Amino acid sequence: MTSQIELRHLRYFVAVAQALHFGRAAEQLSITQPVLSDQIRRLETLLGVQLLYRTKRVVALTEPGRIFLADVLKLLEHTEGAIATVQRAAQGQLGTLKIGYTGPALYTVLPEILRLFRDRYPAVELSLHEHCTPDQEAALLADELHVGFLHPPIEAPLQQREVLCESMMMALPEHHPLARQTDLSIKDFAQESFILFPQTVGPHLHSQIMMLCTQAGFSPQVVQEVTPQPTMIGLVAAGLGVAFVAESLQSISRSGVVYRSLRETMPQLKLAITWKAPSQPRTVVPPAVHNFLTVIDEWMQLPTPV
Repeated sequence: MTSQIELRHLRYFVAVAQALHFGRAAEQLSITQPVLSDQIRRLETLLGVQLLYRTKRVVALTEPGRIFLADVLKLLEHTEGAIATVQRAAQGQLGTLKIGYTGPALYTVLPEILRLFRDRYPAVELSLHEHCTPDQEAALLADELHVGFLHPPIEAPLQQREVLCESMMMALPEHHPLARQTDLSIKDFAQESFILFPQTVGPHLHSQIMMLCTQAGFSPQVVQEVTPQPTMIGLVAAGLGVAFVAESLQSISRSGVVYRSLRETMPQLKLAITWKAPSQPRTVVPPAVHNFLTVIDEWMQLPTPV
């Protein structure tokens, strides 16, 4: 029978127990006194316990009623807390957001976006995972990531929004003969050793770089294939070769390396925020994803630092 007890019965009981007056309690609950009296009697019947002693002039808690009130107050407090928690989760203010990123995102847009999001939604746990673009595509489709910062174009049926586009540059050892020149062409590097990322990591950009060299009449001599880009910079500093790197890598303080633009139009490294469309089968997009995308929209409207 106790399974038939509802939260409203408990709230009615608390109102009467605290007011010790059916009329005032009924007014607080916005119900009539006869309805309130009937519901209290029903609660006592379901429990098989008299909770209130009442006469025409006096309403008082029985000893079982006093003990019951303390437990009911705790129960209602926990219930209200659970309701507030689930509502916050539905609004994207709680939960876990799994974010994938590539190295260039970490040195450009990601830190500022994460800071803005954490300032607004401090209770959302951020789980960060560094993956190359193809691995992020697979992880997004498998729901192992909620959003990803990767490099388009992509083949997977995912939503995406470009957040950054930057040119590639050449990184040279500081004492390399070409480092003394500022007007350089890709043809000047025909006999150089190249440090390059594997094709599987960024197939589209890799293809652009190869095409640039082919149009200049040579095939690059690749002596090392490594990731991430800071590792490439380290190998350049060690004098093992030259490398194509994103222009944002200049912000990394590394002695022994110089950066040069070329006369040719250089390949562009694009970065996009990517997520799974909610219309896809068996897809449940956490509410925090919507909030994250909103923060990115607002971040993109901020003035660019001079």
